[in-house]
Amino acid sequence: MTDAPADTGVEFQTIYPVPTSERHGTARDLFGLWFGANMTMLTVTTGGVMRGTFHLTPLTALAAALVGNLVGGLFMALHAAQGPHLGIPQMVQSRAQFGMLGAAPMTALIVVMFLGFSASNLVLGGQGLSSIIPGLDGTPGMIVVSLLSLIPAVFGYRAIHNATRIAAVLCGGAVFACLAVAFMNVPHTATWWITGGHDTIPGFLGAMSIAALWQIAYAPYVSDYSRYLPSSRSGERQAFHSTYWGCVLGSFIAMLVGIVTGAEVTAVLTRAFGGWGAPVLGVLSLGIIVANAMNLYCGALSSITVFQTIIPWKHFGRGWRIGLTTGLLAASLFVAMAMASQFDSAYAGFLELLMAIMVPWSAINLVDYYILRHGSYDIPSFFAADGGVYGRFNVPALLAYVFGLLVQIPFLSNELYEGPIAQFFGGADLSWIFGLSLTGLAYVLVVRATSRLS
Repeated sequence: MTDAPADTGVEFQTIYPVPTSERHGTARDLFGLWFGANMTMLTVTTGGVMRGTFHLTPLTALAAALVGNLVGGLFMALHAAQGPHLGIPQMVQSRAQFGMLGAAPMTALIVVMFLGFSASNLVLGGQGLSSIIPGLDGTPGMIVVSLLSLIPAVFGYRAIHNATRIAAVLCGGAVFACLAVAFMNVPHTATWWITGGHDTIPGFLGAMSIAALWQIAYAPYVSDYSRYLPSSRSGERQAFHSTYWGCVLGSFIAMLVGIVTGAEVTAVLTRAFGGWGAPVLGVLSLGIIVANAMNLYCGALSSITVFQTIIPWKHFGRGWRIGLTTGLLAASLFVAMAMASQFDSAYAGFLELLMAIMVPWSAINLVDYYILRHGSYDIPSFFAADGGVYGRFNVPALLAYVFGLLVQIPFLSNELYEGPIAQFFGGADLSWIFGLSLTGLAYVLVVRATSRLS
């Protein structure tokens, strides 16, 4: 038995193919979603990190942010274009590359990543709420943010789109206000853009990698938000361009605020706004509620994918999605409350390692979809107990994936580990470049050598 549409407004689709009758939406919807999702204080402070961590001049940091977003966004948007064609969440489609059981560990790690992002969002959102309502600091603020995040996450696809449209207006207005104030409070000379830092090639590469990884982090779930678009070549192109430009422009504009103000972005903006500082930055920080709802929604879909792997004969409807969404939120709230006082760089380093685990997955998925199979998949096999034509395990993909993990190690740079080549490049994390390129090449070579392609 499957769920049927109801008048509650709660999405009834989960991980199963979206039928033609349910396909709707336009490119404008996706652009607004991804533009609004990046209108957060976290995006702004990321721009400040580019200057503070790598000591770049404003002009060089701007160039690094622009290049990183443009390049990283390409890989991210290529995943988004898969949504209209297949009509299923991204991690379900990974079964074609890794097999029914082979894809499960990666999907479980993606759930952990969503849980970590959600916990960090609750901490940051609680801090933003306390700047508007001083009494709501610490745990009370995080509880309020979690409840606000739960509403669109439970209602699902349409509610999240509506929430991001509101964020695009309110939080986008706050970002542009911050950008205007930031420019008014720096010298209006060409000299200012090329001073105030020490530009190096490793510094540029490091800042560029931060921006690129910001975009690539969306890869596991961009197609979750494009799978309702009409299934056509034009729908795929719309999904690519609207996701790409919405996400790239939104993140770059927000990062530009941090680039102009520097590492002490919050202090500089609070000082510049005067009495308006707390409300403006509070609104901007609360934009993270929308991003958190997106994490919860996709985390629930990925969780269902794991459970459906274990019990493939059971149908997982919206009741499961709502229950898992609520469970993920409770778990992330527990983690946030436990770590709020020590939510330091070690935890951020843990999330960065999860990113390194995700990069070779992205390379294999994109190469399989665009180069080897050209988007031709047997969708019923995605839900077969034995994996259908894709089997339970795909050894070539698993071998390429392990190779992709190993090849990144010398290039990794985070709070938990810094590889020898990363040390040579002044701490710049270049692992994603080699993880994407060499893993994709290895996958093609292994597949052709074993002729394992269904």
